[in-house]
Amino acid sequence: MNKGYDRRAVPPDLQDDLRLALELADIADAITMPRFLAADLQIETKPDLTPVTESDKAAELAIRERLKVARPGDAVIGEEFGGGDDDPGGAATGREWIIDPIDGTKSYVRGMPTWATLIALRVDGEIAVGVVAMPALPRRWWASRGGGAFADGRPMHVSEITSLADSQMAWSGIEDWEAAGRLDAILALGRACWRTRGIGDAWQYMLVAEGAAEIAGDPAVKIWDLAAVSVIVEEAGGEFTNLAGQRGVWSSGFATNGLVHDQALAILSGADRS
Repeated sequence: MNKGYDRRAVPPDLQDDLRLALELADIADAITMPRFLAADLQIETKPDLTPVTESDKAAELAIRERLKVARPGDAVIGEEFGGGDDDPGGAATGREWIIDPIDGTKSYVRGMPTWATLIALRVDGEIAVGVVAMPALPRRWWASRGGGAFADGRPMHVSEITSLADSQMAWSGIEDWEAAGRLDAILALGRACWRTRGIGDAWQYMLVAEGAAEIAGDPAVKIWDLAAVSVIVEEAGGEFTNLAGQRGVWSSGFATNGLVHDQALAILSGADRS
């Protein structure tokens, strides 16, 4: 679902990279969608006890093959096949593609349409391009650094809500926050908000970027879970850090419309100390 976009809004040095990222999303969609809801889908369990499907592996391999041709000098960091580390400048060229072939594999396996393919490009330590493709909805979001953020080809922006009491918070599963020892913290934040909804994965961050929610977060994640969504949220006018308020540190994710970021983090920190 590679809908058109206004190339004039994209910085010239990133136009070809964004075009390629959207093409990579098309490649992944063509692999993941035909196997979604398939009765004979092949599922394995990884050493960390999380599932991986044939679609995860096939999509990442196809993306890697395309990048070998289109960007042979660039490094690739992927959830299923590694290929780099999480430190800026890991590639000799300073360019790294960061791939999560299916973000939300558990949802994919159970037939929930909220899984996504995440594609990002990091240049000299800064996420420069991000694409989130959710073909089962179907929706797609993308951004380039300095070029704004788009939802299905339309410019988007975070909300202008300034009060937690008026904010809507999306959050990942209770078990994730409990395992990270932060359940009390996220519940305290939720009680301070107008409304909460358990959504999780990449979609929660896209809701913030679109202005449908003001807060979203994950207590324990990897760089491929966050790289693409972070630049989209930031280019939509929001703020993206980890739970400690650090930008570009990928141990956890926390996105807001920017206007309630400090208020929300203060409650999370206060709850942690109690």
